Amino acid sequence: MAEITEERMEEIKEAYEIFCRTTEMTLGYDQVGDLFRAISLNPTCEDVENALGNPSKEDMNSKTLNMEEFVPVYTKLITEFTEGTFDDILEGVRVFDKEGNGTVMGAEIRHVLRTLGEKMTTQEISACMDGQEDMSGTINIDTFCRYLLEEKKAE
Repeated sequence: MAEITEERMEEIKEAYEIFCRTTEMTLGYDQVGDLFRAISLNPTCEDVENALGNPSKEDMNSKTLNMEEFVPVYTKLITEFTEGTFDDILEGVRVFDKEGNGTVMGAEIRHVLRTLGEKMTTQEISACMDGQEDMSGTINIDTFCRYLLEEKKAE
């Protein structure tokens, strides 16, 4: 089991209290992902569901956790969750490099971010694409992937 520092536990408790909707101080399963993101983790919905034990849709909408039940879920997530590396991101973006010249069309990347996987909002897409396209609308893959990793580190 991963060790949680006292300082980190205080951050978790503070965020937990903010997210609680009930007088019993319980957190809905459907809020767990948002809480993780509020404490600077960025798991996918699949990662969150796995940490919760793969609940049904009904359970996601109805079940709750108290703080003592949340801590093992947090521990499971940080133990099993691995973020993508530069090479993972690079490989994923290179799929769209049809000409093999190290560039992709910005419009194509915007479309993918808006429609596939965990869909991003227009504002999120604009934030990550801002300044990445050249005058012809293309993106240098290597520069873009490095930018994405630097942005993630800055969070």
